[in-house]
Amino acid sequence: MPLSDHEQRLLDQIEQALYAEDPKWANTVRISDPRSHYRRRLVKASIGFILGIVLLMVGVVINNIPLGVGGFVVMLAACLWGLSSWKRMNGFGEAASAPSGRQGRSGRRGGPRQSFMERMEERWRRRHDEH
Repeated sequence: MPLSDHEQRLLDQIEQALYAEDPKWANTVRISDPRSHYRRRLVKASIGFILGIVLLMVGVVINNIPLGVGGFVVMLAACLWGLSSWKRMNGFGEAASAPSGRQGRSGRRGGPRQSFMERMEERWRRRHDEH
């Protein structure tokens, strides 16, 4: 529902008052696209991955195993951090339908949670119905 002219003017006045009172806070709130936050995290994760490669290679060249392992761990952590940021940036990390924040099999299928054997029997029935 669009705002009326009066409501839009009031909103503009409130926004101008916020900018006048605290321009730094208003500028950070003005960024409405949360994907920009995840893009920054993705860039930082890429830098971390490159740093991990450098540490790994330096560890191999100077024959320092703990440094090489540390570089690998940095690479792995950067990959996981970047992957989670990429998933959230593209909307794959949303679990809004699950009440506890965890989305199990029941959230994906939309039905009640089934045991392993029930799922296997259902697959067996579907496979035999197709043939």
